[in-house]
Amino acid sequence: VQLQASGGGLGQPGGSLRLSCAASTGSFSIWSMGWYRQAPGKQRELVAVITSGGSANYADSVKGRFTISRDNAKKTVALQMNSLKPEDTAVYYCAGRRYRSGGSRPTDYDYWGQGTQVTVSS
Repeated sequence: VQLQASGGGLGQPGGSLRLSCAASTGSFSIWSMGWYRQAPGKQRELVAVITSGGSANYADSVKGRFTISRDNAKKTVALQMNSLKPEDTAVYYCAGRRYRSGGSRPTDYDYWGQGTQVTVSS
């Protein structure tokens, strides 16, 4: 199973970026998916999670700004990031969990993408 993340890059404060993650598994529709991020010198933190049924939860720091979504037909999960802040700068990772319910800890996830850099700066 592979998770391939894309869409990172340089964004301006107040701007938007969209991340996407493609999964190679045929069981994608019954997986929950998450986006994590890790800034230099900090622990990896959960940004957003979406269950197999489409229920989403977000870190307080991104609520109202980020939206996670999934397309089971395309086996992709996306993270739309609006109103970007410099503190959103980090490497973002998509993660897959072989259960319908979402996980909150990195150890809850079975597969990880390679990470994509997001830098927010003017």
